[in-house]
Amino acid sequence: MKYALLPVIMAGGSGTRLWPLSRALYPKQFLVLQGNQSLFQQAHLRLQALGADDIEVSKPCVVGNEEHRFLVLDQLRELKGEPSSLLLEPVGRNTAPAVTLAALQATADGADPILVVTPADQTVTNEAAYTAALQTAVRAAANGDIVILGITPDRPETGFGYIRTGATDANGARAVAAFVEKPNLETAKSYVADGGYFWNSGMFVMKASRWLAALEHFRPDIAKATRESFAVRTTDAQFVRPGKAEFATVPSESVDYAVMEQCPSHPESGFVVRMVPLDAGWSDLGAWDAVWQVSEHDEKGNASQGDALFQNSSNTLVHATSRLVAAVGLDNVVVVETPDAVLVADRNSSQDVKKIVSTLDSKSRTEGTLHRRVHRPWGWYDSIDSGPRFQVKRIMVKPKASLSLQMHHHRAEHWIVVSGTAEVTNGDKVLMLSENQSTYIPLGTVHRLVNPGTIPLEIIEVQSGSYLGEDDIVRFQDNYGRSA
Repeated sequence: MKYALLPVIMAGGSGTRLWPLSRALYPKQFLVLQGNQSLFQQAHLRLQALGADDIEVSKPCVVGNEEHRFLVLDQLRELKGEPSSLLLEPVGRNTAPAVTLAALQATADGADPILVVTPADQTVTNEAAYTAALQTAVRAAANGDIVILGITPDRPETGFGYIRTGATDANGARAVAAFVEKPNLETAKSYVADGGYFWNSGMFVMKASRWLAALEHFRPDIAKATRESFAVRTTDAQFVRPGKAEFATVPSESVDYAVMEQCPSHPESGFVVRMVPLDAGWSDLGAWDAVWQVSEHDEKGNASQGDALFQNSSNTLVHATSRLVAAVGLDNVVVVETPDAVLVADRNSSQDVKKIVSTLDSKSRTEGTLHRRVHRPWGWYDSIDSGPRFQVKRIMVKPKASLSLQMHHHRAEHWIVVSGTAEVTNGDKVLMLSENQSTYIPLGTVHRLVNPGTIPLEIIEVQSGSYLGEDDIVRFQDNYGRSA
């Protein structure tokens, strides 16, 4: 018998504790923290590797939000992959409704695959151990069990919830006796010494129908509201959009609280949760201290990414993205440099970085939401200089991509082609510009920039006018469904 496996990648979230590298519109799951693949891409590749003689893996179902939809597609295309569907949550309602959307999508055509649900922002160092553990979980879930992956703890950790386990069955899965809240340090030490406690990884494996039945049993309110939202969904290619008004009424709840923790407490329900141990160098990269822990260290415990120098420093992480960062006389410190913000923090306080993001939001500052380089469906732009009545941007347009046909009320623009070929609509004229050629777009003129070539187009844009905000734009035609 061959088990049908549907990977479900939970790609929502903003990763505020990894600011300033993680921003709301480019969160940590899409970042390359090590190597040359993002956390999301790593999750996708790990799941696609679960295939076996008795396991058939399909294209992933990705659950995310509207703002990240093109990031998901671009990062999958880099790996020559694509989603089976991309479920776009209108608003955040935690993981239980998100998994429910995936289960409803999976069963919409009458199928009932085994769902392997994983967050998009985790790492493992032992791929073979990960694959073996997930395959064990898939086979256990085929029998109707709900299976959770439990991380073998290598230290007393107060930042994770724990799973208390019982006997191990013939398939290597353990009975789950209880889920335990985040402990204090002494309790965490006792859990590690006991040997029967595991960290809750947030990875779940179960048949789609089994999840829906469990949710109906324990939280019929979530099940009903999510079904109503899914019933009025709209579909645009791979994008599936549940009804916004209906989804806003769904109670916000996690998978753990809604179902997982209820099952061991209510054995009469018939819903059994088992746990498969995972000892694969797992990390959820929840904060900069976790990034330091999984990084390679020098003889003094320092770790770095980018152009970094250490002098008389120890146990310190430096992540540099755009310039040289030198650390002198530091111990147990995190330094993260981006073009528009620098973080300096005690490693032990790295969980509190999210408070900086809250402060930025309260002051209506953009550094919590956007990088200086802003990604768009057609490419990106980097605001490299600005002042009163002017702004300079470096713009990259992907091959065959196009910006919208648009007009500005308050600014004029000069475009200089740096590399590639540009097709420019400038009023009633259409121009072809190559390297070192330029054009001027007067204020109020309808215009468009297209890359007709097969290599990226790069231009320098100089804006001048009384108002230079991104909201000074009127779109007449757009390939990406944007109206503003």
